[in-house]
Amino acid sequence: MIPGLTISRRQLLKGTVLAPGFKLIHSTPLIPLKGSIYKTLKIGMIQVQGSLTQQFQAAKDAGFQGIELNAPGINLETARQASAKTGLIIDGTVCASHWQVRHTDAQPSIRLQALKDLKAAILQTHSVGGHSVLLVPGHGKDGPEKEIWQRSIDNIKKAIPLASKLGIYIAIENVWNHFLYDHKGGNQQTADKLAQYVDDLASPWVGIQFDIGNHWKYGNTGDWIRTLGTRIIKLDAKGFTRQKNEFTKIGEGDLDWLGVRRALAEIQFQGWCAAEVKGGGPKRLREIAQNLDLALGL
Repeated sequence: MIPGLTISRRQLLKGTVLAPGFKLIHSTPLIPLKGSIYKTLKIGMIQVQGSLTQQFQAAKDAGFQGIELNAPGINLETARQASAKTGLIIDGTVCASHWQVRHTDAQPSIRLQALKDLKAAILQTHSVGGHSVLLVPGHGKDGPEKEIWQRSIDNIKKAIPLASKLGIYIAIENVWNHFLYDHKGGNQQTADKLAQYVDDLASPWVGIQFDIGNHWKYGNTGDWIRTLGTRIIKLDAKGFTRQKNEFTKIGEGDLDWLGVRRALAEIQFQGWCAAEVKGGGPKRLREIAQNLDLALGL
């Protein structure tokens, strides 16, 4: 459910339908973000048989305006045709190898491959008309924080000239990678390390793809958004329940979505929000799009 979410009697009379799990509380006004946030999703969430064009069409029919592909590995011509035929925008990509081939790895050869993969993702993203590459910068298991911090900074910086030339953002995601937060810590942690990490990359072409659900376990999501501010260039969305310590559908669990909306309004966020939850066929895709609408007031 969405703590603090409310809806007017007029909206109810006009036929607004709430998905199961959404709670209405009549004491707090809605904070609409419609017109500021656009819905996208990961390509792997579309479980529809057929061509890439048919998959794109299924996402558009469900209510999404964009899609994120995995790169490198895109069939460029097929992707461009699918976007042109359906009108679904390829707004960005996810770096396909970043969990296995890491910028924090102690082996120079692995870091070199991570750099090659990131540059290839940037090139392919530009080729299909996207504007961002989501990147997990590394993993805490690769060494002491001070070492892997600088190791990854040095490596990622080598891709920034290409990103700048092509106008592609490198979007660092906050994930459960034991880095830039304490994985065993409580839920009062701050986004200070993540903010400093992005600042150390020292480029307007590096920002954050902030995952709304990923760090509710570790801190207040609204406060993280306020701390990160204009460093946030894109959003991911999923739900989470601290009580059960598990991810949920968007809008379910105990994540403070009203607080998220307040914070996004305060930093005047405008851009894309990518659903990152369990996908499915047309019915499930419509549910995901509707849940995003309800959670964010779209």
